[in-house]
Parts: sequence; C-alpha cells; structure tokens
Amino acid sequence: MKRQQYDIRFPVTEPHQLGQDEAFFSLIENGREVKLRFHEYGDIYKRPGLYEQLFYQRLKCGSPKKVADILATVLKENVVEMTELRVLDLGAGNGMFGEQLHTEGIARVIGVDISQEAYLACERDRPGAYDAYYVCDFCDLDPATKKDIESWQTNCLSCVAALGFGDIPAKAFASAFDMIAPKGWVAFNIKESFLNERDTSPLSRLVKALMLSDALEIHHLERYRHRISIDGRPLFYFALIGRKRFDIPNTVITSAEHTSLLR
Repeated sequence: MKRQQYDIRFPVTEPHQLGQDEAFFSLIENGREVKLRFHEYGDIYKRPGLYEQLFYQRLKCGSPKKVADILATVLKENVVEMTELRVLDLGAGNGMFGEQLHTEGIARVIGVDISQEAYLACERDRPGAYDAYYVCDFCDLDPATKKDIESWQTNCLSCVAALGFGDIPAKAFASAFDMIAPKGWVAFNIKESFLNERDTSPLSRLVKALMLSDALEIHHLERYRHRISIDGRPLFYFALIGRKRFDIPNTVITSAEHTSLLR
C-alpha cells in the first residue's frame, strides 16, 4: 500500500543556531501550517509514515542498519550466532531498529518505550517487529512489569537514536543495562558531543563512566554520520558495541546524577 507523502517544509533562517532537540519543521495540512519539533515524537507517530519520510528519506538517517551491521560483525568475530540473542530494545519507538534486528536473524526482540503513541505506531506500521512491546517507565518500573520483562532473559541491550536530549534518563538506561545477563551484549549510539568532556549531563556522565569502568568491555567504537541536519550538515554519532561484565554499581549511577566524573 502506497503511503501518504507529506508536505514537509524546513525553516530557511539560521537553522544552525538551533540545538538538535530544538530543530523544527512545518507540515502543510488541509491548507494550514502545523509546526512540530523533531522531538515531538508523539505527534509525529500519529501521522502514518511521517517519521520515515522526515528522518529516513529527507534527512538520510542510517543508524538502524549501521548499528545492526556493526553488531553482526562483532558477534561474528566473537563466534556468537545472531540467533542466540534475546534483545531488549530500549526506546523502541515505532520499530525501526526492531525490524532491522529481525532481518539480521535475531531470535527474540523485546521493545520498550515510555510513549503509548510509539507503541500504537509500531503496531500499525510494523506489527511483527517485536515479540513483545511494553509501554513503561524504566525509572519507575512496577514489580509486575519488571518481572514480566525479566522473564524474557534478555542477553543484549540495544538503544538506537534514542539516547540524549532527555529522551531516556540516565537512570532508565542503567536499569535496562542491569536487566541484561552477565556476558550479554550492549549496542547503542549517541551523538558525538555527548562524549565530550565539557558535557556534564547525567546521561553523558553515566555513559563516559561506563566506558571507563570494568562493567562494560568495549569491542567496537566508531564515529559515523547518523544523518544530515535540516541545512545539509552531517550529524555525527558514535556507535558502541560492548559486552556486559556486571551491573552498573550504584555509586557510579549516583555520581553520574550529581557530579562530573570527567574533569
């Protein structure tokens, strides 16, 4: 079935002055202009195909395939079959990465997202992307949901195009990391600026501390073009594939939330 093509328009005045989470675009719907920020995912997901047209067609996002390809390469180097993975996909959104994982032959993919709109969009557009999909807050998981997710015995955490800008708090990422079995795999991407020393946001501090700790054994770290900006400039991210050794110590999480770990 042919998807609707939206009339998407980008601002023409000084877009470089806007932060990535402040960037916006306009839709012309029924003769009127609707302005949306790129991170207003709920409103974007309500419009079938808009997310794909905006980020993947217009802005050339290639992260789902890039991260999945790197993960597949690292697993092959470590003589691990893709079919052995049971993935917890944090910030699953409308299923772009979950769908990619299935094409790679992953055995089980469990989606989690805080947004009900994301879940509905996934059910509408990619109903077979996940074996289960939970709408929940990983900063405050109720015991029943936590037990249910743990029953999948996931051994890989993925988080693609979802970290940073406050979308997933440090505590939520840490909680998901701790759900993964020891010696399990971790695959995520993050904007390059979040790994700068001067970035003191809780998530940045946690990720940098994790990279320096013994809790995560890094197997691959690569800078690549995530997508282009609305004025055509490349936006670079880092893709990281690692292996979990043990849960993140509470002292690391507390420090990430309150103090700068890298000076």
